[in-house]
Amino acid sequence: MDRTMINEKNPGSAIEQRVLKKIKPSAQEKKRLCLTVDELLEKADIAAGKLGVATRAMLVGSAARGTWISGTHDLDIFISFPEETSREELESSGLLIARELAKEAETYEERYAEHPYLNMRYRGFDVDVVPCFAVSSASNIKSAVDRTPFHNRFVKEHINNLQDDVMILKQFMKGTGVYGSELRTQGFSGYLTELLVIHYGSFKKVVFNACEWKPGMVIDLAGHGSVDHKESLVVVDPTDPRRNVAAALSIDRFAQFIEACRSYLDGPSLRFFFPEPQEPLDDREIHILIQERESSFLAIVFDTPDVVEDVLYPQLDKMQTNIRALLEQYEFTVLNSGTWANGRSIVLVELISSTLPRVKKHQGPPVWVRSHAQSFRSKYEGSNETFSLYIENGNYVADIRRKFPTAKKLIEERLTTCSMGKHLTDAVEKGYMILENEQLCDIKDDSFRVFMRKWINCVDTGSFR
Repeated sequence: MDRTMINEKNPGSAIEQRVLKKIKPSAQEKKRLCLTVDELLEKADIAAGKLGVATRAMLVGSAARGTWISGTHDLDIFISFPEETSREELESSGLLIARELAKEAETYEERYAEHPYLNMRYRGFDVDVVPCFAVSSASNIKSAVDRTPFHNRFVKEHINNLQDDVMILKQFMKGTGVYGSELRTQGFSGYLTELLVIHYGSFKKVVFNACEWKPGMVIDLAGHGSVDHKESLVVVDPTDPRRNVAAALSIDRFAQFIEACRSYLDGPSLRFFFPEPQEPLDDREIHILIQERESSFLAIVFDTPDVVEDVLYPQLDKMQTNIRALLEQYEFTVLNSGTWANGRSIVLVELISSTLPRVKKHQGPPVWVRSHAQSFRSKYEGSNETFSLYIENGNYVADIRRKFPTAKKLIEERLTTCSMGKHLTDAVEKGYMILENEQLCDIKDDSFRVFMRKWINCVDTGSFR
């Protein structure tokens, strides 16, 4: 299909209408959400009145902006305190109000980000009750969440009946594995998705234009950007000229979205929105995978520490990076690596080979640099670790015994020297195991087996995570 001829009458449009029919909330679903929100806001105002604090409760996020997808019952209730409120009062009063809302919740949990907030299951909805400061502008925030009401206002003022297009784009991003700005995914946030549709004017136009994106792409809806950003995609926050809304987007998710857009325009299909679930690899397939690739797999397995994902995944990435560096320092060639976590955490590395020759060639100084040459010769001549000592191209060379001929031995000896963050360091020190090749079959978790399938076809399923 010639992409220059794409318009709203292309075959994809019928597909998009089918998608919308599946994901657009029904009137009944909207009514239930509105009743629940009204109930929560009223309770928040009553609780604040009893405490004698001046607050304003509001609904923010996709539910407030009409861009939420059917079945995703997430509500963000913000309790807005006057700007002059102290942080201590915001935290204490905010939690007291949240606890009042949670009295009729099925379950609730107090959580901590920049400041405390409460998450609860209420009337079938997953609700976050978050205190914030009512600052004068998004450029003068006192906490990270203070921007959200400004985002709410901007989107509602500029969406211009494009909510359906936002929903379709969100589903496309979910289906292609690039939706979600959390550190586990490093993809597109809901707000970023809304801004793209507002900027380009429709789902189809976003997809069409994204086919030509390159790193360094800048979108500035308000024309007020005041900072040079280095990320692959820069979407200047229309409420804050210094902020890049796409800062969390990784280069791989950026490229993956471009690839998905091109593929969709070449052959529109529902599978981009609702892909077939990936089946876990069975033992036979794991054996075939290893045999066909003729590479070596090595998995470091340990219990996942009790931390939130936005703490866990950066530490897993750090651990993965430093394990790769350690292996390469000792001349093991890394082909691929990835991280996975559920009840257990795994860093999985694919090597050209997990074993190296016992002999290692170690080049010394030129013979005519007398003091260094003599020192080198005296160290290696007659040593039990030396196979041979000779001159090559004017330099002394010693063929010596390699300290770590296997990757497993290297990891066992040096893993705890790798920087991996406090929580993972503590978890690893409590115990870990190393599995090689067919031993991966000992891991029976279906989600890990799905993760392994990405080695078969990672273009469609994303990077190795």
